[in-house]
This record gives sequence, C-alpha cells and structure tokens, in this order.
Amino acid sequence: MENKKIIEELAAIMDEIGAIGKSKKSTGVNFAYRGIDDVMNELHPLLAKHQVLTVPEVVDHHREERQTSGGKPMIYSIMTVRIHFVAVDGSEVVATVVGEGMDLSDKAGNKAMAIAYKYACCQVFCIPTEEIAKADPDGYQPETSKPTADQLRNYIDNCATLDDFKTMKEAWGVYIKTDPNLAAYANAKYNELKNGCQQ
Repeated sequence: MENKKIIEELAAIMDEIGAIGKSKKSTGVNFAYRGIDDVMNELHPLLAKHQVLTVPEVVDHHREERQTSGGKPMIYSIMTVRIHFVAVDGSEVVATVVGEGMDLSDKAGNKAMAIAYKYACCQVFCIPTEEIAKADPDGYQPETSKPTADQLRNYIDNCATLDDFKTMKEAWGVYIKTDPNLAAYANAKYNELKNGCQQ
C-alpha cells in the first residue's frame, strides 16, 4: 500500500488531538465558536511531531461582486482547494473542500482559503465539535431577510479590528442605524477598537 505511512501518521494525530472547544465567545450574546487559529494552534505541534506537511492547492476560484444591504460592492469568493497531507516518505492523502469568503476589499480569497483549510482539517481528523453555529464568525454571511437585533449585535461583537468593523458596517449599517440602541452599541465598539489601536 503506497500511502500506508501517511495513513498511519494521520491516524496517530487523530488519536492524540482530542476535542477543540469553542473558546472564542461573543460578549453581547451567548455565542461561542472556534476559528482557524484554534485549529492551527492545536494541530501544529502534532503535525510537527509526526512529520506531516499540509500543502494547499487552489484548483478552482470563482470571484464575483455582490451588493451589501447598503448598496456597497462586496467581493464574494468561492474556492475549491485540495489540501495535501504529506508524510516524510512522500506518501500523501488529499482532501478536496470548498471554501467561501466575503469582504469589502481584498480579503475574500484569504477568508475562503482559511475556511477551506479549517474544515478540511476538522473532517480529515474528525475533530469533535459542538453544534455548528448559525453564523460563521470567519466571514459575514449573506442574509436573505432582515437580520434580527441579536444577529446584528453578534456581528458587532465579532469585530476584532477596525477593518472588521468597516466590513460589518458596510454590510449591515443600514439596519443598525435604524435602532438607536444598536447604533450606540456599534459606536461604543468602534471606540473600543480605535482606542486599542492607539495603545
């Protein structure tokens, strides 16, 4: 069996990795999730220990422009990515996944690749997880109807940088400004992020 070595190493990693909990939490609502950094931080020492490389290969990339609820252009990327898991003897196992990402500037492709990598690893190693959240924090999801106040508050809470806040505001600002409480909440979040950048 030509790929026996990589299968043995992947099985050993699966045996050691255990669960990756949803350690990131939103303060506004009871929302917990695990991001790409959670998966990579847990997997890196095990991949190094078992001498397994992961090599992403983008095999298809569809990019289009959509509009936010406020009429602003939003770049939407869909990527088909092959993740090669390679052992030191050259044997490999390949996982093919699809990742999607949205952004107002140049990060849609990055988000799509991060999503693809995260879910490839979660599936290959069958990493235990809680129930999948309604909104994926790795990227803003398109809405087919007006979001609820809790959803909007969650989008605000998930902004970790000023760029995140800008993306969120462009996508959902038209709804936030109609609610004085949400508008004040968003303004407080903006000031918090701005002050953090100045420190």
